[in-house]
Order: sequence, then C-alpha cells, then structure tokens
Amino acid sequence: MPQISSAVHIEDFYRLAPIFVACFFGILVMVLDPFVPERSKSALARLAVFGGLAALFCVLLSAEHMGDSYPDLPYTSLIRVDYFSVFMFLGIFTFAVLAMLGSIDYLEREHMQHGEYYALILFATVGMAVMACAQELLTAFVGLEVSSIASYILAGYRRNAPKSNESALKYFLLGSFATAFYLYGSALIFGGAGSTQIEAIRESILHQGQTDAGLAVVDPRLLVLGSALVFVGLSFKVAVAPFQFWAPDVYEGAPTPVSGLFASGPKAAAFAIMVRVFYTAFGAMSASWFWVVWSSALLSMCIGNLAAVVQTNVKRMLAYSSIAHAGYILVAFAANTKLGIAALLFYILVYALVNLGAFTLISHLGDAGERHVEIQDLAGLGRTQPLAAACMSLYLLSLMGLPITAGFMGKLYIFQAALNAQLTGLAVVLAVNSVISAYYYLRVVRIMYFSEPAPDRTTAPVPYAVGAVVLFTTVVTIYLGLFPDAVRDLAQRSAGALR
Repeated sequence: MPQISSAVHIEDFYRLAPIFVACFFGILVMVLDPFVPERSKSALARLAVFGGLAALFCVLLSAEHMGDSYPDLPYTSLIRVDYFSVFMFLGIFTFAVLAMLGSIDYLEREHMQHGEYYALILFATVGMAVMACAQELLTAFVGLEVSSIASYILAGYRRNAPKSNESALKYFLLGSFATAFYLYGSALIFGGAGSTQIEAIRESILHQGQTDAGLAVVDPRLLVLGSALVFVGLSFKVAVAPFQFWAPDVYEGAPTPVSGLFASGPKAAAFAIMVRVFYTAFGAMSASWFWVVWSSALLSMCIGNLAAVVQTNVKRMLAYSSIAHAGYILVAFAANTKLGIAALLFYILVYALVNLGAFTLISHLGDAGERHVEIQDLAGLGRTQPLAAACMSLYLLSLMGLPITAGFMGKLYIFQAALNAQLTGLAVVLAVNSVISAYYYLRVVRIMYFSEPAPDRTTAPVPYAVGAVVLFTTVVTIYLGLFPDAVRDLAQRSAGALR
C-alpha cells in the first residue's frame, strides 16, 4: 500500500511539474535577489528565463501523464490535466519566457533590473496555469488571484512614473470588483447545483428534475444568476465590452513588456476558465448565456476597432485592438461547438504571440522613459531600421488578417466555426470590423515607410534578447500562416477533451 501511495504522488507531480518548477524558480530568484550585486542582476534574469524554459520542457511530462488525480489525494476533482490543459500550458509558459526575454534590456535601460520582476512574472504564470487546469470554481479563483496580485504589482513597476501608478491603481480596483463578481457568482452556483466542481455542475444540470440519489437538487434561477456574475467577473479579466474600459489606461501606463504579457497570458487563462465553465459545465444551458456572449462579441468588435481608429499612442491603439480581438474570440465561443473552441484556442495562441512580438519591439523603440511610443514616433523606421519596420509590419498585417500570416488562418477558422453554427450576423460584423481595423494598422505601416524620420531621432541597435523574441514570433507568424495544420489539429484534440 505505501508503494501505491508513493507512485500516486509521483504521477501527480508529473502532471503539475510545470507549475512546481515555475514556483521553485520564482522563489529561488526572490531568495537570491538580496545577495546579488546591482551590476549582476541580469544573472537573475537569465536564471528566471531558464526556469521558464524548464517549466515549458516539463509540459512534456504533463502530456505523458494526463488524467485526473487519484481518489486518495487532495487534488481530486480540483484539477485535470488533459489535452486542453496541455495546450494552455504550452501557450502560457511560452508567453512567460518571451515576456521575460523582452524585459531584460528594457529594465537595464530603465535602471529597474531586479529579480522580483521576473519572480512576479513566474508567479503570475503559475496562477494562469492553475486556471487552465482547474476543474473547480474555487481552485480557478485561487489561480485567478495569484495571477492578479502579481499583475497588479507588475502594472505599477515603474514606480516613478505617474501613469504607471495610475495603471496599477485602476487595475487593482477594477480587478477587485471583477474578483468579487466571480466569487459571488461561484457561491450562487454552489447554491443552485450543490457543488463548485465543473463536472458535478454539468451532471446536475443534465439530470435536473430527476430524483436519483447522489444528485443535487438544481435551482435554475440561482444557476442563471450565478453564471451571469461569473461571466461579468471573467469579462473584466479578458477586457470585453462593456467591461473593457480599464484596458487602454492600464496598457499605456504599465511597462511595455508587461503590457505585452497582459495581452497574452492573463487573457488566455481567463478564456480557458470561461470555456471550462460555460462550454463544459453550462453547455446544456447555452440558451441562458448565448445572447449575452453574442452581444458582448458584437460590442467588443465595434467599440475596440472604432476607438482604435482615433488613437495616437501605439500602446493605446494596441489596447483597443486587444478589445476587438477579444470580441473575435467571443464569436468562436458563441458557436458553442467543438470547432468553435478549437478556433478559439488557435486564435488565442496566434494573437498572443503576435502581440508579444509587437510590444517587445515597441519597448525597444520607445527609448528611455518610454518617450517615443506615439504612432508618429515610428516615422521613417523603414529607412532607419528596415528589419524592425518589416517585423512590425508583419505583426500589424497578421492582426489585420492578411493572407500568409497566422492571423489570417485564425480569422478563417473563426469564420468557419461561426458559419457552421449559423452565426451569420456575427460573421458579417467580424468581416466589417476587419476592414475597419485595416485603416489604423495600415496607417502605422504608412508612417513607418512613407514619412520622414525626425532629424534628432536615433534608435539603438536591437539587443540580442529583443531580437530573439522578434525572430521567434516572426517565424511563428509566417509558419502558422503557411502550415497551420499541426497546431490546428492539437487545438481540435484539446477542444474534444472538454466534453
């Protein structure tokens, strides 16, 4: 018997190895930080990046030992490592590694190179990973809070910049409201279904009205109200309308590499738990939430794109763009089909990688103090730094959805899912908004190539770490635009693991 118990613990360690490894390196960096002299702080950055890569490598262990925890362990019914979890692990830990790499030279330039920054990214990533594999609402809440608390600090990391302080305060206050909505909604769901476990909620809904022993009595009114509050809480986190108003200020005020992280990891993790709650647990009650998601998708696409048209700051433009893209993702979610969830997963991965590349490049081009993050500051970049301009153009064209880019394939899959689910109206709105987005994306391209650079404007050569992030995201953007089948198949297998 002791041997079986030992084997069980090892199996669970394998499943959660990426989370444990990221936690270990986050703690290690925090412990070592006070003992490392200022001139050697970059060594902690390299250690943190190594920890992120180690956690990413450990996703292979998770993939080889997928399944539920054993009945005699405390993890039982709280987590589930399946194809969906593994897909999200791959994305989340990749985003973290790229964000840390893109931050190294930025922090050196801003004289903010401290180990705590990288530890916070690792801890935020741990929270995102917990959300991705959570099978229970309160477990997801724990992951949400771990991620959020670290993110609040990261948003205000430029302590001497008023905009950064404003960013952190707004993010904290509105994030707290979102958490309250989520937690109260979870309590109502518990009252309505007698459980906070996703599978138990699903079974209770599917068998409501039956009197079999072991099934809780379902109160549909509490479930509808509770699911609505959970949706509001998660909508704040993914910045979809009408709960998107915090995003532009937070993205603008936060350090630029952190803005890139916010546009990728937390958004992906929040969509992951949204899928588990509404697609898996409340799939049988889709009639109660379909029109809410439909309306939010419509508003997000229109508000995000129309507001982005008038922006002059690159970070604010990309923030409003992120709202629009969250609306595109909701179109796939509204389909409530396996194809729709697969399209959602593919698009999240594509969008996050493109945004990380764009924000990393902007963090380099912005110079010290982020003095040059206006769109006009990119004037003449095609002449002064042609490779940087080419990569930025590729990112913008991918966000627009131009063929041969990953963004085109992502939107194509969403169109296919929407049309198969007979969501013709949303598909038309998506197409119209893609045309609108072409205006502000191509405006940046025009300024980079057809405007004269400022006479006193000089930009340092691209550092190796920034170059590595830009190279990786550029190659992936083109590769997934030309050969998307492998990732698409993995996304479809991940979607199939949910029901």
